[in-house]
Amino acid sequence: MNLAKRDFTKQLLIDAGIREGMRVLDVGCGTGDVSFLLSTLVGKTGEVVGVDHDDNALATARKREASAKYPVPTFIQSGLLDLTESIGMFDAIVGRRVLMYQADTVATVSALAKHLHPGGVMVFQEHDTTMAPASIDAFPLHRTAQGWIQQMIAREGADLHIGFNLHGIFTTAGLRVADVRAECVVQTPDTPYGLGYIVRACLPRIVALGVATPDEVNIETLEQRLDDERSQSGGIYVGDVMFGAWAYKLGQS
Repeated sequence: MNLAKRDFTKQLLIDAGIREGMRVLDVGCGTGDVSFLLSTLVGKTGEVVGVDHDDNALATARKREASAKYPVPTFIQSGLLDLTESIGMFDAIVGRRVLMYQADTVATVSALAKHLHPGGVMVFQEHDTTMAPASIDAFPLHRTAQGWIQQMIAREGADLHIGFNLHGIFTTAGLRVADVRAECVVQTPDTPYGLGYIVRACLPRIVALGVATPDEVNIETLEQRLDDERSQSGGIYVGDVMFGAWAYKLGQS
């Protein structure tokens, strides 16, 4: 399960101008979720290259099946600051939940922009905790579980307020910002969000970083307890805010 709604990511890419025939670089591609989405947008005349430092994630990405209607992405192991000239130039560079983990975001965007054609577009989707969690009712378990994720991310060195920084990062890196948008993830009593699933996936990191113990999390019952809390409250809980932004490389294409 993805942290971001698929429709937010897809609409962001479409609005940023990702279309048929483009050559697109997906940075921090992980297991390839965004890469395969990009393939459906660029079509058979386009090309998608995914880059990540994690060989295990790339191995999973390479095993995924693609529709015959769309090109199979190419996956390359590399750090974002270590891309070689041989990777070539791109019409667009995209990433999801990537910049928030970079020690120097401006340096990262500047380095990536060297592989972008003049007039090309750079698109990033990031998650920001500045305004979340938010609710009228207490939702103590939701806030605790969300807190485990936030503390884990903070201890890993991520920027928890990356959404508010996107415009400045792009501008300082010399790009022309076209748009910045945000969308809340709203949970209602009958519309769950995969918070329990996310905690389960992150549990080894949560424990290793000393954020919480396995007994405190009690992962086997967490999802049901979260569902019960929303059902009993009858209220709405906002646990996450997604930011999306795109910017153009100056010059003539």
